[in-house]
This record gives sequence, structure tokens and C-alpha cells, in this order.
Amino acid sequence: MNQPADHYDTYRLARRDMIADQIEARGIHDARVLRAIDSVPRERFVPPDARSQAYADQALAIAEDQTISQPFMVAYMTQVLRVEPHGKILEIGTGSGYQAAVLSRLTDRLYSIECIAGLSVAADRRLRGLGVTDVHLRVGDGSMGWLEESPFDRVLVTAAAPDIPGALIDQLSLGGRLVIPVGGAGQQTLVSVVKLRGRTRERVHIPCRFVKLIGESGWG
Repeated sequence: MNQPADHYDTYRLARRDMIADQIEARGIHDARVLRAIDSVPRERFVPPDARSQAYADQALAIAEDQTISQPFMVAYMTQVLRVEPHGKILEIGTGSGYQAAVLSRLTDRLYSIECIAGLSVAADRRLRGLGVTDVHLRVGDGSMGWLEESPFDRVLVTAAAPDIPGALIDQLSLGGRLVIPVGGAGQQTLVSVVKLRGRTRERVHIPCRFVKLIGESGWG
């Protein structure tokens, strides 16, 4: 069912305010990222009773004790990822599907893995409801990547790992980039990794807090 026009206008204004006050004001300047976020109705990815908070400057709880990331963090990670048009992207941790919806505006080759089947099914429903039909979803251990579809130009991990999973580095193309929260269960640091010939180059970004990456190369 379509939302009444006044609700749509309210969310649209809230989204524009979010972009100006929470994202651009903190230094996110990539025009493609800003357009992608502006095009995705975040209220569609949160529980109905939390829609009034959809554009608040915070992470929100969703099903299965998981979260949808703070809008600024979604924008920041997407900018750090440096998505190129038609680049092949792997997302680890589909969650609500919001980050996948944003990434789908930047590339037409997106793969996303979620370890919780119910979240993956719900995310697929939301994405299709928005006309996003070219995202390949899978239920499985994201810490081990998606070997059959590798290599990937970019890998984005939306859950925290104690260390950078070797499988994800292996599945990067030469020159590819991985963005991942690394650290303890309560606090992490966002790290980007570029795969070079015979070595990798790491850069530490900002402190962050994410749910645990569950899997063989995650928290078990």
C-alpha cells in the first residue's frame, strides 16, 4: 500500500535534513554517495514502530537482535569503499538491506551474504518492493566470502571481526578494496585494505561499534 503524500513529504524532508546535518556536515562529499542515500527511503528498512526515528543520528534495532547502522556510518563506509560504476561488490551482512539498497545505486553487480535466513528473506522483500531486483542474496557464512563469484573489486563488511578474514582478502581482485570494522566485541576501528601485488596496504579510519561477525573467520 502506498503511503499518504503527507507521510512521503515528511520522510523526504527528514532525509534531506539528515544528509545536510548528519552527513555533509561531517565531511562526506562524494556526490554519488549523497545521491544514492537521498534515493533510498530509510524508513522502509526499520520496524514500523521505529519509523519516526528512521532519520535519527543513531543505529536502530531491527529483528534478530541486529541493527541498521547510523546513517553517517553508512555514508562514511560507502565513501571509503570508493565504488566504481559497474564494479563487482560483495557485502557481508545484508541485515535490513539498507546498505545494499544504497550500494545498488552505485553498481549493477552486487552480492550480499547474511547468516540469518529470516533477515535475508525480509531484506529481499524490501529491496524488491523498491524495484531493486539485481542484488544477489545468499544465506551463509560471510566471513568466508563468496568464492564462486570471486574476485570482487570491493568488499564491505557490516559486522565486526576480531581480525581481517583471510578469505576476504583472497577474494579481492588486484587493486581491490576491503572495508571492515576490526576490534573487540564492544568497540572497533574501521579499516580499509587495498590488495596490491604480493602485499596489502591498510589504513585505519574512525572508531565504530558494530554487531559481531559470526562465522568461521569471525566470532565463531
